[in-house]
Amino acid sequence: MDPGTEVHTGQIADHQGAQPTAPPEQEAPESRGTELELTVAAVDWSAQPQPLWRTHPKHWPDIWRRSIQARIVTGTLLMSTLVLILVGWVMMSQVTDGVLESRRQSAQAEVRAQLQQLSVTIDAANRNTVNQELSKLVLGSNRPGLYDVLLVPTDQAASNAIRYTGLVDSNSIPQPLASSVVSDGSKLWDTYTLINYRESPSVPGLVIGSQIRIDSTGDKYAIYFLFPLTAQQETLDVVQRALFTAGLLLIVLLGAVAWLVTRQVVTPVRMARRIAERLAAGKLEERMQVRGTDDLARLAVSFNKMASNLQRQIRRLEELSRLQRRFVSDVSHELRTPLTTVRMAADLLHETRDQFDPISRRSVELLQNELNRFEELLADLLEISRFDAGAAALDLEDVDLRDIVNRVLENHETLLERKGCPVELDMPRPCRAKVDSRRIERILRNLIGNAIEHSEGLPIRISTAYDDDAAAVAVRDHGVGFRPEEAEMVFSRFWRADPARARTTGGTGLGLSIALEDARLHGGRLDAWGSPGDGAYFRLTLPRRPDVALTGSPLPPRPPDATRVVTELVDVGAPYQKLSGGEER
Repeated sequence: MDPGTEVHTGQIADHQGAQPTAPPEQEAPESRGTELELTVAAVDWSAQPQPLWRTHPKHWPDIWRRSIQARIVTGTLLMSTLVLILVGWVMMSQVTDGVLESRRQSAQAEVRAQLQQLSVTIDAANRNTVNQELSKLVLGSNRPGLYDVLLVPTDQAASNAIRYTGLVDSNSIPQPLASSVVSDGSKLWDTYTLINYRESPSVPGLVIGSQIRIDSTGDKYAIYFLFPLTAQQETLDVVQRALFTAGLLLIVLLGAVAWLVTRQVVTPVRMARRIAERLAAGKLEERMQVRGTDDLARLAVSFNKMASNLQRQIRRLEELSRLQRRFVSDVSHELRTPLTTVRMAADLLHETRDQFDPISRRSVELLQNELNRFEELLADLLEISRFDAGAAALDLEDVDLRDIVNRVLENHETLLERKGCPVELDMPRPCRAKVDSRRIERILRNLIGNAIEHSEGLPIRISTAYDDDAAAVAVRDHGVGFRPEEAEMVFSRFWRADPARARTTGGTGLGLSIALEDARLHGGRLDAWGSPGDGAYFRLTLPRRPDVALTGSPLPPRPPDATRVVTELVDVGAPYQKLSGGEER
């Protein structure tokens, strides 16, 4: 209990002088209107299929989540891309290996022929002119455009001069290849590397090296043949571009095929979804178009049969509901005349009850009480019939909800004293709204009366709050409460949480049902929360002006002093769902 709260048994401790507290956070947006309006509002942009190029990028995640076709096409494209990349890599590797191996074998054959010719020529050269002969041989062995020759003396050569052809640079020889040639000159060594030129850019190439020995002097030279692979590189580039183009076209083709195939399946499903939405909106004549005799056609036939059966059942229930409403309305009206006669006789007997013996006097008092309850039941039935017929109307006026709460509490003062139930008020500031005060008073009379009846003598707390758009009243008791599965049933007609429980206020069982209809008629909502042994909490939220749509409530969805949460707040503020059809807006 808050400090400074004055509590008296059967009396009211008013907090109107207390400091205002900040309103709690607003709840998630709510909607109101007809059942058709709720159904149509629930179908957002993403329910309507749109091409990807016509949607904003921020909506693409929604397309991925909601569109089977988008997921299938995207998955097909991704898997096709991965497969084509793998296949392209394997094919490109094999083509590259084949082209390079072919060039390597032809280059080695060329090098062996040139080495054999060089050996014969050098062995026949004069000892004194061997250096000049080496230079001539190097130049003569060169084939411009096919390969260049580089002659490098080893440690066992008398000359340090490096002989080369063209503009090839001696640093084109990788060090591992040079070491292998020097260590073992009996065979050919080769490697792939970049061939550097002094006045032109480097090109990829094949370097083949070996040793030659001059018998007349005993000198050894390392000789390298540098084969540029420019032509092979161009060939591989052409093959790579061809593979890339073919792969791209194949991906586009697979995407188109996947889109067409999934479209054949998804289109009937989307049609079924749209027809189901229209059926839910009340357009019971909608049917799917049947084409062919395949599985999808049989699905459409089954769907249409289901829709026809539902239409017959709903029409039958509508007719039954109409007859029931007509019966209740007719019986209620027909009972008013005999009830008036009985009331007049009962009033006459009640006024002269002191002249009767005790047993007859008690019978007259019971008759009077039951007649009062019967009149209340008849009035409630008439009010329910007006709601069902859509004939209920509002008489709006600007009122302070605190005044209505105080009037209701004054009317229940005798019951409060008999129950010994203290009341705490948390109404620090005026809470004004444009409402029908008669209907709001009836709602609060039902809520407060139920709280008193089920409070078991424990305190009742009534709170009011408002914001720019809404005003709210909450009634909290700490009585028996109700189970989670009963949360949605408390607003049902003639429902009681415990049928064996003695009713002390003479209710009809229609109070909360009428209260819910009154709240809906205002465009408001009535929420219920309960927990066994922890009491109940009812929150009435109303728009402060008729042109305002509720987006939340200034009061919390459940009581702050709740010891445990058994169930979530039950939102029963949606409009009454009638079974009659309507046109889509």
